[in-house]
Amino acid sequence: MNEAVDLVVIGAGVAGLTAAATAAEWGLETVIIEHLAAGGQIATVDRIMNAPGFPDGVAGYELGPALQFQAENAGASFLVDTVEAVSPMDGQFSIRCAETALRSKTVILATGSHRKALGVPGEATFLGRGVSHCASCDGPFFRGKDMVIVGGGDSAFDEAALLAEHAATLTIIHQGPRPTARSPQVRRVEALPNISILAGRRVEAIEGDTELASVMLDDGVSIPAAAVFPYIGQTPNTDFVQALLRLDSDRRVVTGSDMQASVPGCFAAGDVRSGFPGLISNALGDGAQAAQSAWRLIKTQSAVGTA
Repeated sequence: MNEAVDLVVIGAGVAGLTAAATAAEWGLETVIIEHLAAGGQIATVDRIMNAPGFPDGVAGYELGPALQFQAENAGASFLVDTVEAVSPMDGQFSIRCAETALRSKTVILATGSHRKALGVPGEATFLGRGVSHCASCDGPFFRGKDMVIVGGGDSAFDEAALLAEHAATLTIIHQGPRPTARSPQVRRVEALPNISILAGRRVEAIEGDTELASVMLDDGVSIPAAAVFPYIGQTPNTDFVQALLRLDSDRRVVTGSDMQASVPGCFAAGDVRSGFPGLISNALGDGAQAAQSAWRLIKTQSAVGTA
């Protein structure tokens, strides 16, 4: 692509799709690059309970395509590819992907995060064969069996409510003295008859022979489990910009209140941004703010160029 587009949005999660829709509505030539499906991680979530306008929750696999439709309807283009590098070039940006390359006046990073692994023996062995990060995808395959969720945050407890519909028993294991998930969701999960919660405990190993059979805790006790779902936090997808941008100690992109990163013209939105609070409403706000900031920068540069 010889001519630079106005904006490239990297990542098609909630923040990225909102940014793309906002930018396109404001007249920017916008391209979204995503290597998976629209919606990012929410595409694997059966029920999102903190999305504005959905008091009974909404399925992530419905919300993601709806946001993509909104962005494309506004005029944004969608490119399926994997971004490998972003580099400043003559006051613009070069975006190198696995299959193509683009030039852009501005960039919004909305690449989100990926689930952290437990890092215990047996986890890699049974990944995809009992160890899963997608309860809505894989929970039904273990219907009527014992399951374990590891984690005490919102994701763990949201997915626990779903898995309880399939599990004979479901044990939630987390290291803290109490869950960090939202209180209403904790109360909802605690009321389910087939769920037990073990606080202040740690999984030391995932055990089994040809099939996953149990998890071993830090006191040596083993709990029967045919499936284990780790929800212990996220690692930001920033490897390809770590040499370009200022990152915090968690490897998230440091931005100002306008969402601009340490390199002018590059913005960050959503879970990849340092200090992101974590709600869907926050991702919507981040995406809109980043798009507006990109628009203002382009208009300012254009005005200077014609003065």
